Amino acid sequence: MFISIKKISQPLKPENLTNKLQFITYMQARNIATNFISMLKSTKNVAFLYQVQTPPPKDGIVKPMKPGGYSDSGADIGYALKKHGINVITPVENPAVEKNLDWVFPDTNEGIQKAISQGANTLWLNTILYDGHPVEKFINEGVAVVGQEPALVDIYDDKYVTNELLKKNGLPIPPSVLISNDNLKSYKIDFAFPVVAKPIRGRGSEGVVLVKEEGELTKVLEDMFAADKFGTTVYVEQYLPGQEITITVMPPGVYQTKPGEEKKDSHWSLPSVKRFNHQNGIAPYNGIVAVINNSKVLDEQELESEQIKKVARECEQAAKLVSAKAPIRIDCRADANGDYYLFDLNMKPNMTGASRPHRQDQDSLSALAARGIGWSFTDLLVNMLGQAWTKSGK
Repeated sequence: MFISIKKISQPLKPENLTNKLQFITYMQARNIATNFISMLKSTKNVAFLYQVQTPPPKDGIVKPMKPGGYSDSGADIGYALKKHGINVITPVENPAVEKNLDWVFPDTNEGIQKAISQGANTLWLNTILYDGHPVEKFINEGVAVVGQEPALVDIYDDKYVTNELLKKNGLPIPPSVLISNDNLKSYKIDFAFPVVAKPIRGRGSEGVVLVKEEGELTKVLEDMFAADKFGTTVYVEQYLPGQEITITVMPPGVYQTKPGEEKKDSHWSLPSVKRFNHQNGIAPYNGIVAVINNSKVLDEQELESEQIKKVARECEQAAKLVSAKAPIRIDCRADANGDYYLFDLNMKPNMTGASRPHRQDQDSLSALAARGIGWSFTDLLVNMLGQAWTKSGK
C-alpha cells in the first residue's frame, strides 16, 4: 500500500510543535533519520554503473540502447547522494557537475573492477541487465547492489512473458497478440481496433505506434521489421481510451519516512502519477518531452478512489510476482468504464532527477511519485540505497 499524502500535511518542524509530546516525537524522528543516514555513510561506498553496449539479442528480439547508456541519471543520482554526505566513488577525483561520465563506471568487467579497486562496496545498477551480465560475477562474490537480479530482468523485460504471468495470476492485462515477420501475411487479431504496436523488449515509448484501423497495421509492422531495430517479433495490444497512470512500486524493507522509520513487510506503492498531453494516443518519450510537463501526482480525492486503490494493490502483487528487489514502474490505463489494466511493467524505471543545477526539469515519474509522500529526489535515493542487497541476504 502507498503512504497516504495525508500523513505529511503537517510536517514535523520546530515551528509546528505545540506541546512537550510533539517535541519528543520530533526529536525521536530526527534521531531516527540521523541514525539511518549515519548507517549508510559508515557502511556504503557506492559506485554507479552505466550501459556501454546493447544487450545480446534474446530469441531474435533486440532491446535498443539509450544514447549515453543512462549516464545522465547515474550522474544525477551520484551528485545528489554525494551532496547529502554519502560516500560516492567516482572515476575521477573531482567530478564536474555537468559531466555525466565523471560520475559513472562502465558496466563491463573492467569498469566494475575499477570501481571496486577504488573502494566501492555497493554497486548501483543503473543500467540494462540481462542473464550473463558482467555484474553477476561480482554479485556472486558478495558485493552489495541496488537494483534487480540480472537473470530476472532478462525474463521480465519480455512484455509478452511478463503480461502472461500477470494474467495467469488474475491481474488485468489488455488483450494482445504476438506478430512475427514469419506470420506477417497470416496473423489474426480477435480484439477491437485501435491497437498499439510496440517492441517486445522496448524502452519507454520508443517505437510504440497507435494503429487506428486494421488496414494500417500491416504497413506499420512492415516498417518496424524493415528498420531491424527491435527484432523479428512485435507485441500488439488493444488500445485503452481512458486515463493513463504510472505506479512506482517499492520493495519490502526498512524506510526512513516522515516522521520516522517504518518497516514494510511487502511491496508497496508510491502515489499514482497521471499522464496527459499524449501525442497520437501515446505518452511521448521523456527525452523529447520532460515528464514534469505532462505528468503529475493524482490529487488526494483521486488517490482515494476505489479504482486507483485497486490498481495500486494489483501493481504491488505484480511486483511480488516478478520478485522485485528495487523500485519498478508499471504503466496502467483505464478502459471506457474507468477500470484500469496493467500494460507495461518496467524492471528499470527511469531515475533522472532534479539534482544538478542544469537539470532542474528532469524529475522522473518515480521522483514525482516520491514527492507525493513528501520525499525529495534525494530522500528517494537514500531509501533505495537503504535496500541494497547481497546474494546471501542483507
